[in-house]
Amino acid sequence: MAKSLTEQLKTEARTLGADLVGVADLQLLAGIETTPADLLAPFRYAISFAVKLPDTVFEQLVDRPTPLYSQVYQQANALLDTIALRLCSWIEAQGGKALPIPASLPLDMVNFTSHLSAKAVANVAGLGWQGKSLLIITPEFGPRVRLATVLTDLSLLPDAPLKNRCGTCRACTEACVAQAIRNVNVEFHYASREEALDFNKCADKLVREFKNLPLIEKPICGICIKVCPWGRQGRKKHDSS
Repeated sequence: MAKSLTEQLKTEARTLGADLVGVADLQLLAGIETTPADLLAPFRYAISFAVKLPDTVFEQLVDRPTPLYSQVYQQANALLDTIALRLCSWIEAQGGKALPIPASLPLDMVNFTSHLSAKAVANVAGLGWQGKSLLIITPEFGPRVRLATVLTDLSLLPDAPLKNRCGTCRACTEACVAQAIRNVNVEFHYASREEALDFNKCADKLVREFKNLPLIEKPICGICIKVCPWGRQGRKKHDSS
């Protein structure tokens, strides 16, 4: 029953526009910081899904975000939020409870925290592993994705986390325009953001500089996303190299 329902749910998510979808067992996220603190209490699983961003928009990036990248970023977030809302309706039609978590809704612009980390959920749901940049690296598209989450109490079959495949690659570390990435690798997830990068350096670059560029309006960058070999080559080309 759980397997069949999970397959139906994933098919529905893809029909709605998701390029990747997985199910996270919330027990593996026990203790994670959420707002409010009891956000996960009524739910057993989290559905993580991703929308791929166009490759060409990244190839236009040199040392800062472009207006086109900013627009694509915002359009992807809007699509993800629409998918989340409609997926909740589908879950409720199956007799379950569901709560959509927005793709991008910072509640704390100092610490860059929201209701729940979409990257942490995607990691547990097997969409990808947490790379040295802290981003989720998917086998299919690298980090060239945006993520969103739906919490549910439906009886589902969870996916397994993926093995970290960054290895000795230093592409994001060397390309980081803020020189914030520490080139530290982990098997599953970092104990804190500071283990992976100098968060203040990254945030200062995004908030004080990039967000104030003409037509950007968001604290975004995109350089570490652009240079990741998994994003440039995808699964097939990368595995054959």
